[in-house]
Amino acid sequence: MATFRNPVLPGFYPDPSAIRVGDDYYLVTSSFEFYPGVPIFHSKDLVNWRQIGHVLDRPSQLNLDGILPSRGIWAPTLRYHNGLYYMITTFVDNEKECHNFYVTATDPAGSWSDPVWLDDAPGIDPSLFFDEDGKVYYTGNRVPPEGQQYPKHMDIWLQELDIASGRLIGPKTSIWQGALKVAHAQEGPHLYKIGKWYYLLIAEGGTGHTHAITIARSESVAGPYEGYKGNPILTHRHLGRNYPIVNVGHGELIETQNGDWWMLCLASRPYGGYYRNLGRETFLVPVAWEREWPVVNPGKGIVELEAEAPNLPQTPVAQLPVRDDFDQPELAPVWNFMRTPRGEFWSLTEQPGSLRLKLKNESIERHENPSFIGRRQQHMSFRAETAMRFAPQQPGDRAGLVLLQNADYQFRIEYGNADGISAIRLIERKDGTESILGAVPYAGDTLVLRAEAHGQRYSFYWRESESASWQPLVEAADGTILSTDRAGGFTGAYIGMYAAGDESAHTRAADFDWFSYEPIDS
Repeated sequence: MATFRNPVLPGFYPDPSAIRVGDDYYLVTSSFEFYPGVPIFHSKDLVNWRQIGHVLDRPSQLNLDGILPSRGIWAPTLRYHNGLYYMITTFVDNEKECHNFYVTATDPAGSWSDPVWLDDAPGIDPSLFFDEDGKVYYTGNRVPPEGQQYPKHMDIWLQELDIASGRLIGPKTSIWQGALKVAHAQEGPHLYKIGKWYYLLIAEGGTGHTHAITIARSESVAGPYEGYKGNPILTHRHLGRNYPIVNVGHGELIETQNGDWWMLCLASRPYGGYYRNLGRETFLVPVAWEREWPVVNPGKGIVELEAEAPNLPQTPVAQLPVRDDFDQPELAPVWNFMRTPRGEFWSLTEQPGSLRLKLKNESIERHENPSFIGRRQQHMSFRAETAMRFAPQQPGDRAGLVLLQNADYQFRIEYGNADGISAIRLIERKDGTESILGAVPYAGDTLVLRAEAHGQRYSFYWRESESASWQPLVEAADGTILSTDRAGGFTGAYIGMYAAGDESAHTRAADFDWFSYEPIDS
């Protein structure tokens, strides 16, 4: 019996939405303030996923200037109809106003169109449904027209969409307010037609520990919808906070070409206590049907870390290389910027075989577009290293390696000039306040940096060159500051390279010869 390990997408890949086209599977997830937006993956077996790009990879599609942490792009839905791929999502601005739009492509690897913004489309988590009669429907959530009866009471609503004009038409119809009203936060609607029934799958209970997935059905797309008496069809809130998989929710049903059913959903793996540095990840769980209702993981009803694999040809994908030597013409899709990159502050060609980051006055400690390129932390225990060529010239010049939850919670192992002293420092930033945990004077122009985590014990090292011995800077720092449970928000931790300086800093740069990331045994 072939088995697989969950999560199928480890690290910060929340709100999965997936489709099958023939025997190909495609999946997207939320991206919040990171750019490019909406990573997209391909698979043949639902287990092994390869990133083929991002849906929103041009500034004309995604303006994240000044966006606050955990705002930006929420909960995309991916759909396919008549040769065209659709991705619909919400852009949440700094006032928490929600702006819904969709983009299209003939090839899921891109390029995708500029956004079609939808007027009078309140709420979050939009989805599209293409009915058999040719009509297209939009579903989302909103404050109930009659008002909220309890905190975070939301309404799932439906309206026809004229795809040709990109306009919502006809009346808005309230179709369901969930199975667990006291659980609140009805959201993430996905509509399916299976047999004679329209099924409405939603998330309830908020995206924290009480998260859950519920379902309703109707013989008419506009309802009335009958909630399943067996709801919730999936949750882990009853398993307690010590269970290895928590906050399960936001599901997507998908049928294989063999007629089997599966569900993709988000969940987290806390460690070192109830701390979720990895954010909300993507998990896979089997589904069966009984009396025209779905049963998730029959006989168990939970998401497992190891389970029987789908009945599909196992199709492994090439693993990401441990080391990126920055010798390709483009950045690998694993890399992200913070917010939409503005200005020519990075280059793969100015110093061939290196990633050049020009120093910017925009700071990683503020809600700006710093000179930063990073990737997700995907393992509880890992090692990240980079080799850097950099000589700080002015007070405030600094460059190095950052482990980031948001602007107020981060570790930075940086080489820089502060108060006229050139040194390697480990900066801990929590609740917006910085502390120097360790420092050593240094005046060279080459440096190799290492961050190593064993669970929630994070250690930091340096050496002058790749042939020199490692020197400890700080060992066993408290890594829980990189969890949403300390820092708030909805994202997972990032690891990356950055450079910063004063207003004149753009004339100076740090060159990163390579970056490596690998899991280690804890």
